[in-house]
Formats: sequence, C-alpha cells, structure tokens
Amino acid sequence: MTLRQTLAHNLRRLRQERGLTQEALADLAGVNRNYVGLIERQENSASVDVLDQLATALEIDPIELLKRPKKAK
Repeated sequence: MTLRQTLAHNLRRLRQERGLTQEALADLAGVNRNYVGLIERQENSASVDVLDQLATALEIDPIELLKRPKKAK
C-alpha cells in the first residue's frame, strides 16, 4: 500500500468512525470539501499543513493518518 493509499484509507475510515461527512470534516479543518474528497480518492496529495488541520479536526495525532494497517497473519 502506497503512502497516498494509506492516507486515503485512514482519512475515510477515521472520518466515518466519527460520523462526519466530507463537508463536515472540511468545515472543521478549514479546507474545501472537494479537497477532502480528492485526498480520499487519491487524486491529490495533502500538504503537511493540511494533514495537521485534518488531524486536529479529527482530534488525533497527525501520525495516525499515515500509519499503514497491520497485515493479517
């Protein structure tokens, strides 16, 4: 899994776990809703600043957005 795929997967999962729409997350993070969708679809990369804004909105450490899922054994 590439880092871009990992970010997209984690962002979508964490957003959905919190019951947030892309629009709601974007509002909390101060970014455009379309940008959140582009990141989740792996069509755009997020800057470090945007990662920080998204993590703050999700109330997580930014590293959680970049953690690769553990492989099943």
